Amino acid sequence: MHAFIMNVLDWLSSLGYLGIALGLMLEIIPSEIVLGYGGYMISEGTIGFTGAVVAGTIGGTMAQLFLYWLGYLGGRPMLEKYGKYLLINKHHLELSEKWFDQYGPGVIFSARFIPVVRHAISIPAGIAGMSAIKFTLYTVAAMIPWTIFFLYLGIVLGENWSGIKDVARPYIIPLSIIALGAGAVYLLAARKKTKV
Repeated sequence: MHAFIMNVLDWLSSLGYLGIALGLMLEIIPSEIVLGYGGYMISEGTIGFTGAVVAGTIGGTMAQLFLYWLGYLGGRPMLEKYGKYLLINKHHLELSEKWFDQYGPGVIFSARFIPVVRHAISIPAGIAGMSAIKFTLYTVAAMIPWTIFFLYLGIVLGENWSGIKDVARPYIIPLSIIALGAGAVYLLAARKKTKV
């Protein structure tokens, strides 16, 4: 498996910024690893930080838009049938639907920082017919800090970039709590606005 990941990363790195965008779009390997390697490439002077942030944000957003449109056009039956090919099982789908129903569209931003729900949350947004523009804005808003964070860790780790998941783990829980807090504030504000 390690050899496969390294072969994919070597191929992606040969494409520069496009490789980062493709890596996040295709999600063959986790985004944390792609971005960590991107950070290593920045530390080596192969690519620049700003271009890598733009490429990562575009790639990550495109991957989520694909899932959104699958939900929007195909609905739950299609995803139950073909979700396994996208590494999304029924449990992920049910959990993300529950989150979306409970917290509303604002969860599109906050769920990006929470494992398990992160990848599947775009699907119920599509099924519910959430505005594509609003969905894209929330996704971009979440992808920017996510991309910067893992690129930065990759830069700091340098040649040790492959240990990024272990280094990032202590930060993910506080990020998740902050994201949930932001989601709760959004939900309260939206409910207050509805009552007025």
